[in-house]
Amino acid sequence: MSVDISGTEGYAEQAAALIERWRGVSFADQHRPVLDLLPRAPSRIVDIGAGIGTDAAAFAALGHTVLAVEPVDALRDAARALHPSAAVEWLDDGLPDLAILSARRETFDVVMLTAVWMHLDAPQRERAMPRVASLLHGGARLLMSLRHGPVPTGRRMFDVSADETIRLASAQGLRLVRELRTASVQPGNREQGVSWTRLAFDKPSQAG
Repeated sequence: MSVDISGTEGYAEQAAALIERWRGVSFADQHRPVLDLLPRAPSRIVDIGAGIGTDAAAFAALGHTVLAVEPVDALRDAARALHPSAAVEWLDDGLPDLAILSARRETFDVVMLTAVWMHLDAPQRERAMPRVASLLHGGARLLMSLRHGPVPTGRRMFDVSADETIRLASAQGLRLVRELRTASVQPGNREQGVSWTRLAFDKPSQAG
């Protein structure tokens, strides 16, 4: 596991069980509330906190090229084994600073932040949003999910509101295009009362 990456606590230790559980969650089920917001033309996507690569592989299968960012070695290694693809590049990096990714000075058509933001405390979220926004070129889109509910044993999570996240994104010039609350697609989590807020933001083009 990478050094100084907040929020990864518990993931390496529980990797085997998590990998097995997450293999049962499909891309279509997970992202049904925002599937219509994903680009149809081949695009460049960065998936931050890519886990076992389910989303990265699905994007690659749809014709996109993907930079998959995952700081937990066990998850990144499992992803490479489960979803080998020349269209997916894996990077060992993480929030709040995204130091390696930021140094590349790349921008993307879509930035995905699925089940990641709740691992950051309030000061880290303030620090992270400008980094995330800098990855978007004009006309690009940010898709986020915020977790609500009990925190699993051994994990580091915070209750993050949609209002705060929208405020942080707005301060970076991002425009809200969707806000939707949904139940968890994982039965065990749903029974425990876990729900999610899905947020989508656009970065206006220079002309807009």
